[in-house]
Amino acid sequence: MPSGSPTGTSPWAALQGVPAARVMPVGGPVSGTVTVPGSKSVTNRALILAAAAAGESRLSGVLRSDDSYWCLDALERLGLTVAVDGTDVAIGGQAGRFPHRQGELFIGSAGTIARFLPGVLAAAPDGMWRVSASDQLSARPVAPLFDALATLGARIQTRVRAGAYPADIAGGGLNGGSVTLSGALSSQFISGVLMAAPLAAGPVTLTVPDEIVQADYVRITLDTMAAFGAEIGVEDGFHRFTTAPTGYRGRPYTVEADASTSTYFMALAAVTGGTVTIDNIGTETRQPDIRFADILERMGAVVARRPGAITVTGPPRLKGGFTVSLRPLSDATLTLAAIAPFADGPITVTEVAHIRMHESDRIAVAVAGLTRMGIRAEERPDGLTVHPGTPRFAELETHDDHRVAMAFALTGLAGAGVRLLEPGCVSKTCPVFFDLLAGLGVPVDLSGTG
Repeated sequence: MPSGSPTGTSPWAALQGVPAARVMPVGGPVSGTVTVPGSKSVTNRALILAAAAAGESRLSGVLRSDDSYWCLDALERLGLTVAVDGTDVAIGGQAGRFPHRQGELFIGSAGTIARFLPGVLAAAPDGMWRVSASDQLSARPVAPLFDALATLGARIQTRVRAGAYPADIAGGGLNGGSVTLSGALSSQFISGVLMAAPLAAGPVTLTVPDEIVQADYVRITLDTMAAFGAEIGVEDGFHRFTTAPTGYRGRPYTVEADASTSTYFMALAAVTGGTVTIDNIGTETRQPDIRFADILERMGAVVARRPGAITVTGPPRLKGGFTVSLRPLSDATLTLAAIAPFADGPITVTEVAHIRMHESDRIAVAVAGLTRMGIRAEERPDGLTVHPGTPRFAELETHDDHRVAMAFALTGLAGAGVRLLEPGCVSKTCPVFFDLLAGLGVPVDLSGTG
């Protein structure tokens, strides 16, 4: 296996060798301004499309995280020219061809790359690559994607377990034609087929017979594809997509900030009664997690929205006593669960069963963590219910899940504190998370001994 680790830690990881982070109570409102890093979702879409494009692409605002590191590492191993300068990346695309026609690629725990790269490799005119992943990602099924790509002519052979990584992916090109794929499990499967489709020999029609989980991310995929020159038709209320065999063209591209990361700082203001401005994302984004601000308004927060910024001011006490579907923005489930104990009534989250198959079983992990902190919380098949309470100090496993670490940091700072084991997992999407907290005045001990 190429250089990597079973956990997917990269040289860009934060807190290497730090066994624990202790987040201590703030004891009052937290206020300030924060600039969040680039979007993981948009970064990885743009990197893959730039790699498949004809000519050079210059990307700015790229997220420097474990996921993007392993994506860039894979592109270099495919023989493409990659130049990184901070958050600027230049990629020399060769119109869907890769100079290194065989080799091993390691993608860490990057679920987006696991979904976006296979179709692009299969669409190459020739080549054979073995793609491996972290232990965590290798346990997550990708069979629906592999089966859909096989319908278009892809040759993918899994090595250990059917429908999971590691896998051997052969080039040879994709055919045009029709393929049907459920959207109920992951929008990333839909995006993976769509991103490969313009590289096929003829038009591709993708039919989705049911509703797409987090359909907004498919819209982000379509926007990014169009920016790189693809032509996509959308029909039947987002159930039918037709792509022309245009390929992609290299271009300059700016990655917007990450709305999912911004939810933690919105929640920080709401749960402490402070005022926090995220100064680099606002109403112009398609990312669904920006709508977490709507839920905070329902909980009594005051929200000011602008095209390039969003400001949240928390109430004296959060309001609860409601049920909410987070299906469109399920990445915010843990954020809401983390601050729900501080509301004046129970909060129930529904329609997020699919997050049981993310980096961890996020429903079970959320309930177990809250229970350990003395909060009554109950699992539902498709979500959870969290009751009001006073969280006590606890030491919690992060399960190599960035969202677990960032969410429970909120519970700790608003409660009696928390000690988070293996905090470096935040490097998947926000390596600077604890630095940003400290910059807002939150007491954070990264010595590993606290």
